[in-house]
Amino acid sequence: MNLSSIDLSDPRSSSEFAVQDLDRMAEIDRRHALIREFLARENYSALLIQHPANFAWFTAGASNQRGGTTGLSAALFVTPDARVIACSNADTSQIFEVDVAGLGFQLKERPWSELRSVMVADLCRGRRVASDTGVHQTNDQSQMLTGMRLPLLRYDIEHLRRAGQILARAIEATARGLTPGRTETEIAGELSHRLLKQGMTPERIQILADGRGRRFRYWNFDQSPVQRDCTISAVGRYRGLHVGAARTVSLEDPAPDLLTAYEPAAMIAATGMYFSQANWEFFEIWNRVRRIYEKTGVASEWHQADIADVVEYEFGSIPLMPRGEYRLSEGVPLFWHPSVGPVLMGDTILVHDGPMEILTASPDWPTLCISVKGTNITVPAMLVIKP
Repeated sequence: MNLSSIDLSDPRSSSEFAVQDLDRMAEIDRRHALIREFLARENYSALLIQHPANFAWFTAGASNQRGGTTGLSAALFVTPDARVIACSNADTSQIFEVDVAGLGFQLKERPWSELRSVMVADLCRGRRVASDTGVHQTNDQSQMLTGMRLPLLRYDIEHLRRAGQILARAIEATARGLTPGRTETEIAGELSHRLLKQGMTPERIQILADGRGRRFRYWNFDQSPVQRDCTISAVGRYRGLHVGAARTVSLEDPAPDLLTAYEPAAMIAATGMYFSQANWEFFEIWNRVRRIYEKTGVASEWHQADIADVVEYEFGSIPLMPRGEYRLSEGVPLFWHPSVGPVLMGDTILVHDGPMEILTASPDWPTLCISVKGTNITVPAMLVIKP
């Protein structure tokens, strides 16, 4: 070998070499096989994917949103034999060197100065194409894709478990450090920092100071200082998957109205989680939850806000209404977040054939043990921090 022909002036660092994730490669191949079967069955030439949830699902965790939250950077064009990413030259390097490096994707590129919609239209022209948006005279098959994303299987469940622990620890660490006078925005900023350090994108943060949740069930945060108590609730996105949790802390002896509301809220949360069982339709679960609202004297509270969401690659992808007929199955994750007055509960569970699994449980946070049909369900208690 002629050593003089080797240029060592700018050696590539180890971070520039893509390390192949064999599990991820196998999962993408499995998902491509599902699409291939669908295309053959329905006589389509290709499937166009642009919705971020479906892009993340097919790529097993990549994002087509710039900065993780805004502006679409790419579309997927999936045929029986190829998976093509259509993007501009400004996005190509990051997508193919970082997001999907070595995972078998092909490139269709145009200059950033040309609209991506023109390139997408060119791909679809003359073909019978399904899509998740219905653009360019394609057939909208978004519901079919939701059915493919759920229930979650082993690959996704492992990452969702990790996500649950990241979120719970971040919320609880932030809560344990609260002191009187800190503003809601400061607390939200600290929580965001903790999540981002662990690779999780904050999708929703609620900092409910001093009973604010009594009036505003979907409050985010503002410059108001926390004086007595605070609920911290968040939804985060990790490798495309969503998870949610909430914790409440009191900085003095808890106010009577807070204690009065906490007990029924905890019972409602435990009941919802317990009855989240495979093959149950949601209205069956709801009927049992509603009875707890009534028995605990807070029957009007369920009218104030929704109490649960399906969480997966899309947050709230399936509406969970009192009369909803959505049938749960093993591998469906639910974020239970019932509220009663100033109290907001919150944990994410995974439905199993047997007892459900709480994904956001933590051994470092005080808990309440509530018996539902003879089974003990653990829910977060209120943390009391006295000066």
